Amino acid sequence: MNEIERVRAFIKERNPRLNIIEFDTDTSTAFLAAQALGTEVGQIAKSILLKARDHHFFMVVSAGDARIDNKAVKNLVGARVRMASGDEVMEVTGFNIGGVCPFALKRDIPIYLDESLRRYDVVYAAAGTGNTALPITYHELCAITNGNPCNVCQAG
Repeated sequence: MNEIERVRAFIKERNPRLNIIEFDTDTSTAFLAAQALGTEVGQIAKSILLKARDHHFFMVVSAGDARIDNKAVKNLVGARVRMASGDEVMEVTGFNIGGVCPFALKRDIPIYLDESLRRYDVVYAAAGTGNTALPITYHELCAITNGNPCNVCQAG
């Protein structure tokens, strides 16, 4: 099963109302996705895989125009962290950078949903590839990811 099929199967089970949008163009960055969708960059949900010093992984999902505050993340998880490498992203999530969906992951990891997403009625998460988007509300995202609300970003 490829990445987008894995995401489709996941949402069919948990929230069949959700529909993936596929594009003929690259949407692998928040800027490109916002252009393709005709939205603000902030409406794009960035899924960032992080690795703590103790080698455990977790994901922070934030608004596309927000910057992660490393000190706030350290306070959240109790350890210094770094961004995962491309190989680690593929190994843990099963998705390539630019198409990382915040659910339907290869491994079960903690998901943190930054408050920066709450300012929008709908945000757009990648759906497994660098040319997909999934319109979803913050509350639907919390439910489908079993995510924990957090405040670790600065507005862009």
